[in-house]
Amino acid sequence: MNPKKPMPKEVEINPDQALFVIGIVSELTGMPVWTLRRLDDMGVVSPKRINKKIRCYTHRQVNKLIYIHYLMEERSVNISGIKVILELEEK
Repeated sequence: MNPKKPMPKEVEINPDQALFVIGIVSELTGMPVWTLRRLDDMGVVSPKRINKKIRCYTHRQVNKLIYIHYLMEERSVNISGIKVILELEEK
């Protein structure tokens, strides 16, 4: 007979661990891939690079991008304005 195995615990994920590739982040945030690349180029959100090519985002960065998408779509803030807003919020 098979003894019953205990129920597995929930998986805890470090919010600063890079897990999400750019295509998945695009789907999660509703932002086009080219916008995510532009935000990276401007230093707004800089994902970790794997093999110098693949952008990999953390859970924390995905949440930040959802906020950025809100600012862009609902508040009509451009990327330069978003950069200023984020800098002011960090202070």
